[in-house]
Amino acid sequence: MKRLSGAQIFLDCLKREKVDTLFGFPGGAVLNLYDELYHSDIRHYLARHEQAVVHAADGYARATGKVGVCLVTSGPGATNTVTGLATAYMDSIPVVVFSGQVPTQLIGNDAFQEADTLGITRSCTKHNYLVKSVDDLGRIMREAFHIARTGRPGPVVVDIPKDVTAEVTNYQPVQKVDIPGYNPTTEGHPGQIERALGLLLKAKRPVLYVGGGIIIADAHRELKRFAERFRIPVTMTLMGLGGFPGDHPLSLGMLGMHGTYRANMAISHADLVIAVGARFDDRVTGRIDTFAPEAKIVHIDIDPTSISKNVAVDVPIVGDAKRVLQQILQFLKKAKYAKVKRPKRTEWLRRIETWKKENALSYSMEGDMKPQYVVEKIYEVTRGEALITTEVGQNQMWAVQYYLFKRPRMLFTSGGLGTMGYGFPAAIGVQVARPDKLVFDIAGDGSIQMNSQELATAVQYNLPVKIAILNNGYLGMVRQWQELFYGKRYASVNMSAQPDFVKLAEAYGAVGLRATKPEEVVPVLKEAIATPKPVVIDFHVAREEGVYPMVPAGAGLTEMILV
Repeated sequence: MKRLSGAQIFLDCLKREKVDTLFGFPGGAVLNLYDELYHSDIRHYLARHEQAVVHAADGYARATGKVGVCLVTSGPGATNTVTGLATAYMDSIPVVVFSGQVPTQLIGNDAFQEADTLGITRSCTKHNYLVKSVDDLGRIMREAFHIARTGRPGPVVVDIPKDVTAEVTNYQPVQKVDIPGYNPTTEGHPGQIERALGLLLKAKRPVLYVGGGIIIADAHRELKRFAERFRIPVTMTLMGLGGFPGDHPLSLGMLGMHGTYRANMAISHADLVIAVGARFDDRVTGRIDTFAPEAKIVHIDIDPTSISKNVAVDVPIVGDAKRVLQQILQFLKKAKYAKVKRPKRTEWLRRIETWKKENALSYSMEGDMKPQYVVEKIYEVTRGEALITTEVGQNQMWAVQYYLFKRPRMLFTSGGLGTMGYGFPAAIGVQVARPDKLVFDIAGDGSIQMNSQELATAVQYNLPVKIAILNNGYLGMVRQWQELFYGKRYASVNMSAQPDFVKLAEAYGAVGLRATKPEEVVPVLKEAIATPKPVVIDFHVAREEGVYPMVPAGAGLTEMILV
């Protein structure tokens, strides 16, 4: 047992959690913590805005599977993290945010830079803490990391008053976490697994519908074995892309509002849907009463509150996706299953192939340069090996339609919250996590301006992120909805006063490039990739190009707009 200050305990706990990377922005309430970090070997990345701090930690967490860690000051420092917290919460990303707080004796007195961080963040975190005594700090930090990474992962906030960081106490590291009532179920119930297999053996038109839980649980190998064993086509949510190889013959691509025709038709005509690590959100299901109308539904998820929340299921299985799929594969070794022949599903797969040919993803090259073409060329030039972050809107949908993700942790995007401004700071976190990889942020001209100040961060730390801006001079997705459903009344979406993105990049010390014609795309991309610095590429694309297919809000998945 040692006598340590709260700041020293903070640093010791980070080391015990094997934290080697921290994203932050200092302020008065956390100066004691920063003073200790000054003497440590933990890498600290100074962002230019606290929202970007959390997005960077989020990207780091998605890229590594580890907990992303942030440190911000009190008041506005803490409140600026809310968007990042809500983004991580919706997408089940393990992030721990440490925020400073005014001294305990001033809490509730409207002190300088005081905010009710617990109250503000309660609805967008998995759990949050206010540390009231230095004696509780070690235990709370241990619990925070445990909660963030286990069960259904999510963000945790630890709010630390400044006097707690200065106070000295006898410190004994916490070895074991014991949180009454918090015991996530990881093993699937054998009886439910038997029921699910019974339905599968009878099914003629099964579909695997998988979400981000496959990637979070590192269950992609088990999923591939299971799908190939029973020749089950696989469709993925936005968050699930890469959980099953996008170039695999059984891949249907993404389903839902901007999903592929074959995926939406397959789910609508299936007689069995096996959902793994997905939550049946509205962008996937369309009109609930028309979703998979002919199918029995099996739902595997570690979060019991997600099961039958939006869509009633026939066989619920609570458990970790990887562990449950392992159990299923083990069940298949039993004598009664081992004798079952591998199904051919020739008729079902032929029908899906017909849907694929009838309405494959396509676009016209007539007129101005098309954004889909730019994404296709990014895929070709990078050979599909780049790590891709996206902003939100049309750029996001074109990215996931025209870039095939072969493996998990290749796509980093805000799925549940749809956060504009996410992609670039997330790309910084991804590049920090994977310095050996090429990282592209596919952005829109609207969303990139929400966190473009992070160019300073990328330049300061020599993070060679490439930003591909699909510049159409509009808030594109909103404009598309106004075109289709509001009589082309383009209200407040025309971004006529744009910065010169090339000059903006150069002002920060990055490299700026531009392409306005199709023949310029590949040379510009090659130049960007060969440049060992952050690069901004301004692609001037067709102003009124739309994202298709599209399922209108309130419609069923078979009611797609295809043109």
